Amino acid sequence: MSDPRVDHLDALDLANVLVAMCDTMSGRTEELTHADQVIGDGDHGLAMERGFRAARETIAQEPAPDDVGLLLERFGTAMLTSMGGASGPVYGSLFRRGAQPLKGERAFDARSLAAFLEAGLIGVQERGGAKVGDKTLVDALAAAAEAARASCEESLGLSLAAAAAAANEGKERTRDMRATMGRARSLGDRSIGHIDPGALSFALMLEAWSAAVNRAAPAS
Repeated sequence: MSDPRVDHLDALDLANVLVAMCDTMSGRTEELTHADQVIGDGDHGLAMERGFRAARETIAQEPAPDDVGLLLERFGTAMLTSMGGASGPVYGSLFRRGAQPLKGERAFDARSLAAFLEAGLIGVQERGGAKVGDKTLVDALAAAAEAARASCEESLGLSLAAAAAAANEGKERTRDMRATMGRARSLGDRSIGHIDPGALSFALMLEAWSAAVNRAAPAS
């Protein structure tokens, strides 16, 4: 769980948190591959590994800007251009659109998290047309955005923990859904009983983000 004492992060601290998040996600490749082999193409784990590795290199090698929106946009661009397949546009849209309301901001706090997730949700839905109940990443993302907005008066640590928990619940709900999009759609009722890989990767990402904040020093 995120450290509730972490009220906000400046751009440099956020960059360090994102790097730590990427390191954690690089270790989830096998889990994501297995989930995608059941109802998808089986390439989701490798795509996510490529995306987070590219994003890590971009953030770690370039000096962190003072602008947290610009930082998140760079992160999304690296994912978009490296992942390929369906995952690149989805995660690229999440980070690049999510960054827009934060342009010019020097700190990332609970309100920033809510704005990021809400704008990112719009971007993902505009890109792919998915809605809640379609058994996609949107089921986890929409739940996380709602939880972040409900907790935006709390510290960043508490809000991230709430968003991660909600994303996990949204991910679990996809197990009982019938896929209506992507390759899993062709499975019909056979898709029921399996978690959507995109919802899984998003929930794991927020969990890793939350854990990384727990290791971050509170911003002064």
